[in-house]
Amino acid sequence: MRRIVLAMMMAGAVQGAQAADYPEDLPILRGSVRDGVIPRWQGVYIGGQAGTGSSDMNFSNATSAMVASLLNGTTIEGDGHASKWPVLGKVSQKGNGFGGFVGYNSQWDDVVLGIEANYMHGSFGGNTSGTMSRFFTDSNNFTDYVDYTAAAQFKITDMGSVRARAGYAWGSFLPYVFGGVSLGQANVMKSATVSGTQVNNNPPNQTVPFSVSATESQNNRFIYGYAAGVGVDIMLVGGLFVRGEWEYLKFTGPIDTSINTVRGGLGYRF
Repeated sequence: MRRIVLAMMMAGAVQGAQAADYPEDLPILRGSVRDGVIPRWQGVYIGGQAGTGSSDMNFSNATSAMVASLLNGTTIEGDGHASKWPVLGKVSQKGNGFGGFVGYNSQWDDVVLGIEANYMHGSFGGNTSGTMSRFFTDSNNFTDYVDYTAAAQFKITDMGSVRARAGYAWGSFLPYVFGGVSLGQANVMKSATVSGTQVNNNPPNQTVPFSVSATESQNNRFIYGYAAGVGVDIMLVGGLFVRGEWEYLKFTGPIDTSINTVRGGLGYRF
């Protein structure tokens, strides 16, 4: 009996010594030896990340203004409304990137609020082309045979967001939601050609060929919009944590574009 009591006392002493050896801010999952200990997320943090996703672009009106200017004052535009023809459409393409993040958290018990700047460099966006042919009789009694060919490209190499975050500390896990402003740089290219023939239905029934074209391009154009998403940070040891995240970026501008990415990252809280 004394041996059993002595063994129990020794086991209790060892367990107490082990508990005392844990650093105060060492994160441990709920349900472990130090149940209820909340990791410190308060402070500045920095990290790196990589991700993959898809770019969804609507090129439907990409060349409309260009063609309307080319055909200004003509019956092809006035009667045929060529600039509104649906030559281009919607495109979805995949892309990959890498980058980093830096932010600051404030913590009240389990609630964590913060602000973060997030950056990705990679290859997002896409391109498309199309052709449409129509014929119609205009108000001058000409039969217009028209071919409209267009192409557009929208490439984003640098993008990011400035966001506000709200999370809930649950053991070593910090699930969070965020929203903010999206920012980026894009290379934009648009081209259009409208060609064909006009047949005069009045004597002497002449046939007149025509062709007009234009190209516009702009590099490093500043684009902006809004950002939203969800994620989770998981504290490993000390201030080191891993991250998993989904982010949605919406950009307004010459091409209506949205980008969905999933990311993985590694960070450190100072």
